[in-house]
Amino acid sequence: MTQKKLPGHPLPLTWITDFDKHLFNEGTHERAYEKFGAHLLSVDGKSGAGFAVWAPNARNVSIIGDFNDWNGESHVMHPSASGIWTLFIEGLPEYSVYKYRITGPDGQSFDKSDPYGFAMEERPRTGSVIFNLNRYQWHDESWMISRKERQALDRPISIYEAHLGSWRKIPDETWGERYLTYREMADFLIPYVMEMGYTHIELMPIAEYPFDGSWGYQVLGFFAPTSRFGTPEDFMYFIDQCHLNGLGVILDWVPAHFPKDGSGLNFFDGTHLYSHIDPRQGEHQDWGTLIFNYGRNEVRSFLVSNALFWLDKYHIDGLRVDAVASMLYLDYSREENQWVPNKYGGRENLDAIHFIRKTNEVVHGVFPGILTIAEESTSWPMVSQPTYLGGLGFSLKWNMGWMHDTLSYMRNDPIHRRFHHNLMTFGMLYAFHENFILPISHDEVVHGKSSMVNKMPGDEWQKFANLRAYYGFMWSYSGKKLLFMGNEFGQWQEWNHDKGLEWKALEAPNHKGLKRFVRDLNLVYRDQPALYENDFDWNGFAWIDTNDSDNSIFSFIRYANSRDDFLVIISNFTPVVRQHYRIGIPVPGSYRELINSDNQVYWGSGIINDGEYHTTDNPSHGHSHSLELTLPPLATIILKPV
Repeated sequence: MTQKKLPGHPLPLTWITDFDKHLFNEGTHERAYEKFGAHLLSVDGKSGAGFAVWAPNARNVSIIGDFNDWNGESHVMHPSASGIWTLFIEGLPEYSVYKYRITGPDGQSFDKSDPYGFAMEERPRTGSVIFNLNRYQWHDESWMISRKERQALDRPISIYEAHLGSWRKIPDETWGERYLTYREMADFLIPYVMEMGYTHIELMPIAEYPFDGSWGYQVLGFFAPTSRFGTPEDFMYFIDQCHLNGLGVILDWVPAHFPKDGSGLNFFDGTHLYSHIDPRQGEHQDWGTLIFNYGRNEVRSFLVSNALFWLDKYHIDGLRVDAVASMLYLDYSREENQWVPNKYGGRENLDAIHFIRKTNEVVHGVFPGILTIAEESTSWPMVSQPTYLGGLGFSLKWNMGWMHDTLSYMRNDPIHRRFHHNLMTFGMLYAFHENFILPISHDEVVHGKSSMVNKMPGDEWQKFANLRAYYGFMWSYSGKKLLFMGNEFGQWQEWNHDKGLEWKALEAPNHKGLKRFVRDLNLVYRDQPALYENDFDWNGFAWIDTNDSDNSIFSFIRYANSRDDFLVIISNFTPVVRQHYRIGIPVPGSYRELINSDNQVYWGSGIINDGEYHTTDNPSHGHSHSLELTLPPLATIILKPV
């Protein structure tokens, strides 16, 4: 049915000024989202929507949508010397669906989603949707004021990583089962994460993506939260509720690449506008995606603005930046002669380095106290150091080396662990080179890597005991914590993005016990400054014994800012009960267990050191006093001075 014709007018020069154009073309427009895309406006007393899109090589750009029967001749946009096309459409209401019909330099026309669109249709449709982001009334002022203190690097940070599409499915008459909505997530996910004692939720990418199997890492709508779970306002509500309940929200952000989808950024104006024309620079061969051209000023304006957008409009508390290593190296996952060296002949991507530093400077400058977290898998130096010292400027970095080494150790049968003892101690050689997060993420439980509990050797009891002992070691070790959903209760199957977690497993005592242990670990962690105040320097850590490979036992001390406040941690990674095990203690006195992973309430064997234990003046491990303990099998215990 033909719609009523809505007149189009030039967008006022006061909307996108010459200064806006200058900043955008210079690569320094930090809030391009306030000007580009679709915005509800009033021009000369007439309400409607203003549009702006960058397409410098296009012959023609028009706006098509449900309001003009997708007719490319109805609303032709006005070009400018800066490559920005604009138009104001009088009477166009909110929620209208639209695209840009672009005619490239070769005369061919194609339809594109809005790169700056604030909302999108639900897949498989790819139209952008006009949406007013300024209507929602936030209630999280108290959180926002205290956020800088809450997220300081000497505070506890324990992160629950979640994929919203598969955390939980609920029955549905039409589909059999369906996703939870953003608002339902507020009702179910938030109380669960609070019960478990975490400080933060990290969401795998929620910017709109068409392909479920990409898990959100192939983004189509960089400024639009996915419509799978509701509207932008629904997502705001979810974040607001997180803040009201004292939970920070970290968003997985993907500036490393974008998919080749025809309606997206690929070949946007008939040219390689956002990527490189040379496939040696422009394509990720592993992922079948395109690499952003970080040397193009307008692309930097787009990406820096996108980072700031989520912090600004959605009150996001941190950005976990995906695939940083792929950005830093020109030869990432490439054979010889498949990459182009930089101007100095090196493999470093100088444009990407500049972009990363600039982004970190901008977001930390505008929103002090937010976190930026690098998933960086190489030994690139100073990732989490300030840019003025030559670093990349991230707050934190995932410790991929620690994760790989320790999981490799845990896969070994306990009888062989004595030969791999160094895998658990090696990480301390570089533990304070960066501000590290210890990550057990989604990547460790997919693609045949098996679930966490199935990585562990032994029978069913030993698998769960191993996993509890490992988590106890992890939560006690220097560094912030991250655990992917389902790992907290040890689901048997690998993670499947199409299915909900195996919640029925919690009817069994082994899974229920592991879940309770992770909850209690988080509570101990948050309650004990020794476990978080000095995560990033030697003042917070001291080995007691690194060399007991014969028994596969590790013992160390964690210190708070006050050296009088400390904890003693002992991990026994064999199924042998160690009677009369002597351990050196720096301060004489009485000690008690804060937590023991072998406690029967966690499905352990129940060998605990009950009550208070007193040091003797028997020297051990370089200390004048020591404790004699019974070490439970496949267990970690944490002791505290009385």
